[in-house]
Amino acid sequence: MRADRLLSVLLLLQVHRRLTARELAKRLEVSERTIHRDMEALSAAGFPVFAERGSGGGWMLVEGYKTNLTGLNKDEIQALFLTKPLRLLADLGLAKASDAAMLKLSAALPSSYRDNAEHARQRIHIDITGWNRSDERVRLLPVLQQAVWQERKLKFTYERSGGCDAVERLADPLGLVAKGSVWYLVAVVDGDIRSYRVSRVLSAELTGEPCVRPNGFALAEYWEQSTVTFKAQLPRYQATVRAHPDVFPRMSFAGRFARIEHAYPPDPDGWIRVAMRFDVEEMACEYALSFGAKMEVLEPDSLREKVITAAKSVVAFYAARAG
Repeated sequence: MRADRLLSVLLLLQVHRRLTARELAKRLEVSERTIHRDMEALSAAGFPVFAERGSGGGWMLVEGYKTNLTGLNKDEIQALFLTKPLRLLADLGLAKASDAAMLKLSAALPSSYRDNAEHARQRIHIDITGWNRSDERVRLLPVLQQAVWQERKLKFTYERSGGCDAVERLADPLGLVAKGSVWYLVAVVDGDIRSYRVSRVLSAELTGEPCVRPNGFALAEYWEQSTVTFKAQLPRYQATVRAHPDVFPRMSFAGRFARIEHAYPPDPDGWIRVAMRFDVEEMACEYALSFGAKMEVLEPDSLREKVITAAKSVVAFYAARAG
């Protein structure tokens, strides 16, 4: 394991040129003390690593040094050759480039390693699209991608949620993120970092001004934190129901905005008490009604009364129609 880590250190320094002990420790999931010991081991073994002190310093390799110790193990080869999200690569115009890269890599591997790669490719396929999700139009994705690559300011028109109106934005594009099969543009607008759904971009054009990136901005870290913040701000409506065993297996996918938080052991009649979360009360009411007499709302009382009132209105409606 230590030999693999030492090799990783060399490759990281070769790619990034300069990294602090803290950055190396974070990437390799070890302590800074371990990194310092690794550096001493590399230096003792004759590798030209050295530390530059002061602001902007860090560990470096002597200028021009490159290591050819890039051998891949079985797991690393299988990870590389697992099917990439073809839909996303096609959106970026990189599907053919990915195929060509995999072909070149395969040709460069020993025959036994090629067998490992093919073994993985024929046994695992990754499809990131949902069953019910329709394809989103991302015709302007190439323009946004160009702005990100070239680091140029972007002027675009954006349709707000609900399609009520459109707004003009001048942005510093920072990156593109695919959430499932949905693309988002992460950009600085009016001093704030924001996310924009690419399918809602109505028009876009690059400007001649260079993009300004915030110091230390990391796209993956920003997206992870924004996802946590978004989930925390979602509306929450708690409810407890009692479900017949015939319908319990369908509950987890019967409602798009229904989430099972805890299911208790069946009672003597076989019914299951379930703690659930919804966005709003109306969704909870519609969800409970969809299961008819095979689901009973236990709490809150206000939801129980609303379901009873709605059920009575349905019966009255059909009785009137029959009359």
